[in-house]
Amino acid sequence: MFSLSKLGVAMGLAVFAVAAQADITVGVNVSATGPAASLGIPEKNTFALMPKTIAGQKVNYIVLDDASDTTTAVKNARRFVTEDKVDVMVGSTITPNSLAMVDVAAETGTPVISMAASAIIVEPQDAKKRWAFKTPQNDAEMAKAIVEHMQGQKVKTVAFIGFADAYGEGWYQEFSKVAQAAGIKVLTNERYNRTDTSVTGQVLKMIAAKPDAVLIGAAGTPAALPQKTLKERGYRGKYYQTHGVANNDFLRVGGKDIEGTFLPAGPVLVSAQLPADNPVKASATEYVQKYEAAYGKGSVSTFGAHAWDAGKLIEAAVPVALKKAQPGTPEFRAALRDALENVKNVAGAHGVFNMSATDHVGLDNRSRVMVTVENGAWKLIK
Repeated sequence: MFSLSKLGVAMGLAVFAVAAQADITVGVNVSATGPAASLGIPEKNTFALMPKTIAGQKVNYIVLDDASDTTTAVKNARRFVTEDKVDVMVGSTITPNSLAMVDVAAETGTPVISMAASAIIVEPQDAKKRWAFKTPQNDAEMAKAIVEHMQGQKVKTVAFIGFADAYGEGWYQEFSKVAQAAGIKVLTNERYNRTDTSVTGQVLKMIAAKPDAVLIGAAGTPAALPQKTLKERGYRGKYYQTHGVANNDFLRVGGKDIEGTFLPAGPVLVSAQLPADNPVKASATEYVQKYEAAYGKGSVSTFGAHAWDAGKLIEAAVPVALKKAQPGTPEFRAALRDALENVKNVAGAHGVFNMSATDHVGLDNRSRVMVTVENGAWKLIK
């Protein structure tokens, strides 16, 4: 005879089985319109290539556009956690919006993976930033690559101009520290807004300082404005940009004015030019092939690759978190955070990720190469 106690156990198992089939929900916030659109569009495109199941469970991606606006980024993040009940957030495209999302993530106990570059998104690790991770290389790592190249070019003085926001400030702080340690003097600290149409005043001050080189701490197509103005005003020194410009839209907007520019970038930008023994070549090539199969040859960008790497981290962390809790619960979000913090040897398009409690980026010098612009295309500097 089937006892009531056995019936209770059977019902309990049935409930658990249903719970085990709960969908994993990922809230994705990108800057697909506004000044950062050239970064956000390839990120948005990349999420269409993400796996629809992980560890046998369905994954739903809810993709919203913050229009490069911080207030909208907060609104989207609030919607994710209150209405959509997401298990993890990805975003945003740019640093100010990512910082705003981190506040929501910490308040609600929801892990967030940023696709923006500044180290301040995840550093220093504290009660709030323990919920934040990011896939782009830290400014400091890329600043080291620039300074090493400058030393090889005998650069002694540099004029800096950057965005008047957290991205520009982060780059100025990191570059200044590395440059000073290398004996390179930073002569100016000029700023401009992402939506500005003129930087003539700032450029005149930079030229007056007579630097050996200039560094533009900006991202996307707005980063071309200072360089084009410097060229118009006759500056003939060396030009450096950050990895925030590593896409074809920047090449298009900059045109002949950006020929010869130097910048650090993720290996994915020049994956076909990497030597066969480069540890990132295979994983970078995988992303390039999948993206170009969907969107056309030459369409890939490093920014979409940051989104791809966020997906790789989620794909690695979910099976671990599922051993502790089920999707849609605070316990699963906490377990997912812990799993992200402990991912090891996850090969992405930009590098190999090894996270820890003190490092929520997890990349090393395998995640960067120096490139230049030659004949309107990216060329690996060997």
